[in-house]
Amino acid sequence: MHFDMRIRKRKHLITRWAFLIAALCPLLLLIGFVGLLLSAKIAGPMDIPAARPAVFYDHSGQFIGKWDTTNKEWIDSDKMAPSIKLATLAIEDRRFFRHHGFDIRRIAQSIFIDMRSLSKAQGASTITMQYAKNVFLTNEKTWLRKFSEMFYTVRLEMNESKKDILEGYLNTIYYGHGAYGIEAAAQIYFNKNAQDLSLAESSMLAGIPNGPGLYSPFLNYNQAKNRQKVVLNAMVKAGYLTKKRAEIAYRSPLQLAHRKKTETAEKAPYFQDAVRHELTDQLHFSRKELASGGLKVYTTLDNETQATAEFWVKHTIPDKSKLQTALIALDPKTGGVVAMVGGRDYQNSPYNRATNAKRAPGSAFKPFLYYAALRNGFTPATRLKSTPTAFTFDDGRASYAPNNFGGYYANKPITMEQALALSDNVFAVKTHLAIGMQKLVAAAHQAGITSALAPIPSLALGSKPVSVLELARGYATFANQGARVKPALITKVTDAKGHILYEFKPSKNQVLNRQTSFVLSQMMTGIFDRRLNGYTHVTGSQVSGWLTHKIAAKTGSTSTDSWMAGFTPDLVATVWVGYDQGETISTYPDTGYAKTIWSHFMETALEGKPKNTFKPPKGVVRVSVDPKSGLRASKGCPGRTTYFVKGTEPTAYCGRPKSKPEQKQKKPRSLLDRLFHWWK
Repeated sequence: MHFDMRIRKRKHLITRWAFLIAALCPLLLLIGFVGLLLSAKIAGPMDIPAARPAVFYDHSGQFIGKWDTTNKEWIDSDKMAPSIKLATLAIEDRRFFRHHGFDIRRIAQSIFIDMRSLSKAQGASTITMQYAKNVFLTNEKTWLRKFSEMFYTVRLEMNESKKDILEGYLNTIYYGHGAYGIEAAAQIYFNKNAQDLSLAESSMLAGIPNGPGLYSPFLNYNQAKNRQKVVLNAMVKAGYLTKKRAEIAYRSPLQLAHRKKTETAEKAPYFQDAVRHELTDQLHFSRKELASGGLKVYTTLDNETQATAEFWVKHTIPDKSKLQTALIALDPKTGGVVAMVGGRDYQNSPYNRATNAKRAPGSAFKPFLYYAALRNGFTPATRLKSTPTAFTFDDGRASYAPNNFGGYYANKPITMEQALALSDNVFAVKTHLAIGMQKLVAAAHQAGITSALAPIPSLALGSKPVSVLELARGYATFANQGARVKPALITKVTDAKGHILYEFKPSKNQVLNRQTSFVLSQMMTGIFDRRLNGYTHVTGSQVSGWLTHKIAAKTGSTSTDSWMAGFTPDLVATVWVGYDQGETISTYPDTGYAKTIWSHFMETALEGKPKNTFKPPKGVVRVSVDPKSGLRASKGCPGRTTYFVKGTEPTAYCGRPKSKPEQKQKKPRSLLDRLFHWWK
């Protein structure tokens, strides 16, 4: 009885507190909102930051560029074509003049749609919110940043007119190709002033800020036209246009400006773009700090190495070719990127293929497979038969039949060392299935590949796309004997007075076996060694004569991509060559450009360095092995120096017949032996 009474009292007390809290919540929210309004009003108008852009330096302290490289000009709203203002309002914030910074109706619709689709596809940012974020805040996704965005939004709305807010937004929004603001965008895309833009041009430009890399008419004209149609339809829905006028504007021809080349090319433009992204997206510096704080940004770039990369790209691929390329070079000891080429011409295409594009690496992915194999019972001398084979997997429900390049096969057993040098696909898939397909996925991810991979037979042949930077990071792990590093572009950021705001501290994480990584690296030097020629030539034979340093490397190719990647303990470089739209690479010169760029770049960049900087760790032995049989070399079988994890090296010799047991040549017995035998 008493127990039931206590329970009822406790429930009653909990109910009262819940009711009290529920009643106080609206009051607390109201008090908080009023406090926000008062704080914003007391803070007064916001100062647009004066231009003191962050300055960029290379690793030796030489000036290479700055945060803002555009010739942007702040123009009055009256000097903007009415069509660009209407198009922007229609696609970005149709109720701009009816809300006070936050569109409650749009927020509610966004929440409803997101809950129904179980995603976060809908956005509800107003023009005021975007303006506050772009100018004064970082891209960091934290509650503090969201609160700051609310504060600045209210402050703008309370102290600025709607006309001034729209003017500020249109003068600071990014339109791609280095254009901040509508005046710069009008000049770059149409070679005219913002006040002279037509409806067709305005509707095209208004759609770009949602995705400058996706909707730029210079890069993706068809997608840009589709986006223009979305903008025009939004203008019709808002009541700014009739359907007929929108249709005429959509069908009106657009005269895009010819891309102008600057008289003095910017140093390492793709690298500098990547630095800008790292500053905002990873280090969370605000655009206000970067545009007006007088910051100094010290980077990992090596000017000489960068110049070497750009030289060989320019002098290898013919000017008239539509092929594109990307190159990443980094210091494996620190992860610092020392050179970056994201395309053949930044002026024509600022899209960074070194960091943003993902393509299938082909056989350049095989080193991750053979590392996994070395950890699971294979050695460089393990032999498997190279012959056309159809593999079954998934409990016999699926099959896969890989082909060797050119249709050539050994039709007999070859060693794993030779299979890597010749890039034998059948050997690779056999190995992949023998050790278990998940082993390759695990090894690649441990080494630093972050893209999604799948345990399928074709993964052994590099069927899943990765970025150039990812592959370089994975190879750097092998160069470090299994220690993984994080690629970095920035070493230090200081304020105008020299106070350190950020400092990079390199770190290594031992993720792979040291001895196995070294053995693999020495296997990878075999692509340049003609002693490993077999049913075909080693894949690096065309460029081996240009190299004087000992380098571990691997080639890779698909029908649409050509790769070359490799390393010494001091330098890693990865090169990709192909077409942006995935066209087939059909001719020999096209397939050889990646090898040419890579080999010349490495040899030039390593000039003056020791010819061989590989040093075997403890637990590794060196053995002279016959490349064909995988046995120890002898007088009749010349060998090649091969490294093994201690205890896994072959013990039998090539060319020596096995002696039969208990058939050793008998020595003549002495007189004493014969007497003893007779007595017995």
